Amino acid sequence: MNYKIIGDNLQIAEIELEAGETVYSESGTMKYMSENITMETNTKGGLLKGLKRTFSGDTLFITNFKSEGKKGIVAFGGTFPGKIIPLDMQGRSFICQGSSFLCAQDGIDLDLSVQKKLGSAVFGGEGFLLQKISGNGTAFIAACGDVAEFDLQPGEVLKVSTSNAVLWEDSVQYEIQRIKGIKNMLFGGEGIFVTILRGPGKVIVQSMTPRDLAFAIYELIPHNQG
Repeated sequence: MNYKIIGDNLQIAEIELEAGETVYSESGTMKYMSENITMETNTKGGLLKGLKRTFSGDTLFITNFKSEGKKGIVAFGGTFPGKIIPLDMQGRSFICQGSSFLCAQDGIDLDLSVQKKLGSAVFGGEGFLLQKISGNGTAFIAACGDVAEFDLQPGEVLKVSTSNAVLWEDSVQYEIQRIKGIKNMLFGGEGIFVTILRGPGKVIVQSMTPRDLAFAIYELIPHNQG
């Protein structure tokens, strides 16, 4: 499999498949494909696993794209302006926000990841359930806006606005903490909680969130004052 990322802030991942190779994606992310690519939609792993994915904000169904007879191309894009991040998994595992998974090679497993503390679920801002991706091959993640990448050393800590922490390696410890100081919480404009990420491992932070983007657009829409 070969791939290229096309564009700047409205990116497309164009993937070239050898005959017989397969990639899968969430429903509705395919943008174009060559005529020899075949599609098969299923729950990938069974109905129970499909239902678990819906709890993290994903679709029940997964679509497989297979190149038949010769090389073919298939391209995927996110649902909001931002960057597409290719991950060379090499047997590693990552935790990501439910809306960020785009597509992956067939050897990548996509499953539910339950946040470790109830406080994370109630106050974290991104819901109780995250996704876990693992295996061998390449996976593609869609982030909103631009991205900053960190390789945390053992014990190194990064504090991130909760909804901006788009992905981190499974070796990274994480928890949700309340911001200290009443004035900071009420008037700081950064929310009440922050995500604490402790290395070792890779962390990716997005500069915007889909929610922030939606609010920014909403503010520009004329509203009927009547």
